Amino acid sequence: MLHVFGHQNPDTDAISAALVYAHLLRRQGLDAQAFRLGELNFETPFVLREVGVDMPPMLPALPAGADVALVDHNESAQSVPNLAELNVKYVVDHHKLGDLNTASPAYLRFEPVGCTGTLLLKLHHEAGLSVEPQEAKLMLSAILSDTLHFRSPTTTQEDRDAVEFLAPIAGVDDVESYALAMFAAKSDLGDTPADTLLKMDYKVFPFGDPAHPQQWGIGVIETTNPAYVLGRQGELLAAMDQAKAEDGLAGVLLSVVDILNETNQTFVLSATEEKVLKEAFGAETHAQLADLGSRISRKKQIVPALEKYFAPQA
Repeated sequence: MLHVFGHQNPDTDAISAALVYAHLLRRQGLDAQAFRLGELNFETPFVLREVGVDMPPMLPALPAGADVALVDHNESAQSVPNLAELNVKYVVDHHKLGDLNTASPAYLRFEPVGCTGTLLLKLHHEAGLSVEPQEAKLMLSAILSDTLHFRSPTTTQEDRDAVEFLAPIAGVDDVESYALAMFAAKSDLGDTPADTLLKMDYKVFPFGDPAHPQQWGIGVIETTNPAYVLGRQGELLAAMDQAKAEDGLAGVLLSVVDILNETNQTFVLSATEEKVLKEAFGAETHAQLADLGSRISRKKQIVPALEKYFAPQA
C-alpha cells in the first residue's frame, strides 16, 4: 500500500491534499490511503464536516522500505521521523526543495503556487479525470486557507483560476462567505492549551551552515480575533520557552497574523530572538512583542529572510 500524508502539525492543505491525492491515485489503479501526522487545527474539522468526510487516520509506524507519497512538504524535519528509511515514490508540493533524498527515481511535482490543492487540480486535468464534488470542495477549501482567500503574497493567478473552476463543482455559491466561515472556525480557539496553540501551525527550520545548522521553531496563529491570542501572551511565551528547551532549538518565534487586516505581531521569547528580528527585519521589540507589519506569509516573507540572515558569509 502507498501511504499518502502531509506534514507534521497538519493544516487544511496537508489534510485535504492527502485525501485528494490518495483518491486520485486510487482512480489511477494504485492502492493508496491518506494518513495524517498530527492533530488537526480548528479550521480543518470544519472543512471536513462541510465536505462530509472523516479525518484520515494517524500514520502508523512504517517499516523500512514502505512506499510513501508526500504532499505539501518535502523536508525531513517536517515529516515522519524515519523518512530516510522509507521509499518515497511521489512528492506533490508547493514549497522549496529541502533535504529530500530518494533511494530510487520518484515522481516529483513542485510548482510555485499558493497551495497544493492547485497542483492537484492540474493533476486531475492532466490525467483526463473529472473532479468529483467532495474533492472539489477539499481543494477549494485548501486554496482559500493557504492563500487566506487571496490575501497572502503566495497567491498566484492559477490559485484564483482554480477556485473559480472548483466553486460550482463544490456547490459553493458565495466563496467569500465560505472563506469567512472557515476563518471564523480557525479563530474559535476557546480554552485551548497554550502548548497546543503554539504547535497548531508550527514548523522547525534549519538555518545557517548546512553541516551544523541552527534549528528554529516558527509558529503562526492565523486569526480574525488577534486580541484573544495577544491576551494570552504570558502562557504562549512559557510554551515557547518549553519547546525551545525540550527540542534543543536555537530560537522560537510565534507570529499572530490578523487575517482580515493583514498584520503580523510576533512574540519575542528572549534577547536571542529580539536580536534576530531587529537585524533580519528591522523590527523593534516592546514588551516581548515585535511588529512585523504586513509580513503574513511564513513561506514567502519570514523564512526566506531568516535564511538570508543566517547564510554563511563568504
